[in-house]
Amino acid sequence: MTLRHMKIFVTVYRHSNITRAAEELHLAQPSVSLAVKELEEYYGIRLFERIGRRICPTEAGNEFYSYALHIVSLFEDIEKRIKNWDTLGTIRIGTSITIGTHILPGLIKKYQEAYPSLRVEAMVNNSGIIEQHVLDNTIDLGLIETQPEHPEIQAIPFMKDHLCAILPTDHPLSSQRWLTLSQLARYPFLMREKGSAGREILDASFALLHLSVHPIWESSSTQAIVSAVAQGLGVAVLPYMLVEKDILEGQVKTVPFRQPLHRDLNIIYHKSKYLTPNMEAFIHLCKESPMETR
Repeated sequence: MTLRHMKIFVTVYRHSNITRAAEELHLAQPSVSLAVKELEEYYGIRLFERIGRRICPTEAGNEFYSYALHIVSLFEDIEKRIKNWDTLGTIRIGTSITIGTHILPGLIKKYQEAYPSLRVEAMVNNSGIIEQHVLDNTIDLGLIETQPEHPEIQAIPFMKDHLCAILPTDHPLSSQRWLTLSQLARYPFLMREKGSAGREILDASFALLHLSVHPIWESSSTQAIVSAVAQGLGVAVLPYMLVEKDILEGQVKTVPFRQPLHRDLNIIYHKSKYLTPNMEAFIHLCKESPMETR
């Protein structure tokens, strides 16, 4: 079996579709189908099953993908390092929106000071999309605000953050020493959009308390929520690092929770990924960061 077979298999696996894989690889569809068939005949296993118009990996196919991805990523790393020896290659980083906004710029600045000839490519998106890019090997390392559930993703905590309540400065609860989610739930609530890391934690926390909260406002913009709270439209619970500046400037008031809502920020990578010295250095830099926001 050749590296070409492995690359074709990995692409077909990612797309679950022969046609889209052929388009990405700039190959004829029959050539892609033949490569998969040759792999199956060589190893004596079925890698995919056809269900409707899609093909789905078998259990053997899932296992084979771990090995094939490792082989392909090793080869790609050889290509990058040898062809770009003077520049020491490229590292591809993906982060969630919160981390990309408040943490990644400082990390990249420190990293490039230590490795000035290394090229850093970064993408910022929601945590779920970053996880998928890690699985697809289109980024090397991810920094996300959630605990990944996919068994093929390895996660390493590198920083702690917490969610905090923000209130209008004249709100009835603003003078309290501490408050609970149950108290906060009695007031009009503004929330991040469903699927965001902070929203998932908040929804889970309400569910544990058997509370049903229907937000009057949902937004992917943290600043829009903060502005609405400042105008007295309701209350919100957001990551502290996103609202620290607004709190310090007196735009909104925060009151500590009696039971703090902490969360780990995680470095993630595919468990079959070969970690180069450059990637190991970036992970080490992340772990050296302050371990908790205030």
